[in-house]
Amino acid sequence: MIRKAKAVWKGTGRDGQGELSSESGVLANTPYSFKTRFENEKGTNPEELIAAAHAGCFTMALAFGLQLAGFTPTELSTEAAVTLEAEGKGFRISKSVLTLRAKVPNLDDTGFARIAGEAEKNCPVSKVLNAAISLDAKLI
Repeated sequence: MIRKAKAVWKGTGRDGQGELSSESGVLANTPYSFKTRFENEKGTNPEELIAAAHAGCFTMALAFGLQLAGFTPTELSTEAAVTLEAEGKGFRISKSVLTLRAKVPNLDDTGFARIAGEAEKNCPVSKVLNAAISLDAKLI
């Protein structure tokens, strides 16, 4: 399986602007720029998209793990916070913090922690990130 996305950039790094589009059409000429990345102007940025990908991938991996263990969650809510830090003349993503709150009937804390930990390790986005990943998972 191959998934595709496209970036088009015009101008310099600081003053230019770009657009992101995805094969599915979910992103369609979505604006991004220095200001959307570093100054919180409206638009998206690569780190936000990585955070969304990590949260979505992990949450789906957890749903499958719970299913295999015989549990049906009523809700899984995950936030991924990706940190972008200066490194040398550029930047790097140094960590992704996953915060999960879950409602899973008939599952104890020990079993939940084990299944959530396996999902974090086996999520394809976790595997691709060369960053420190931490998970704060709680049943609610």
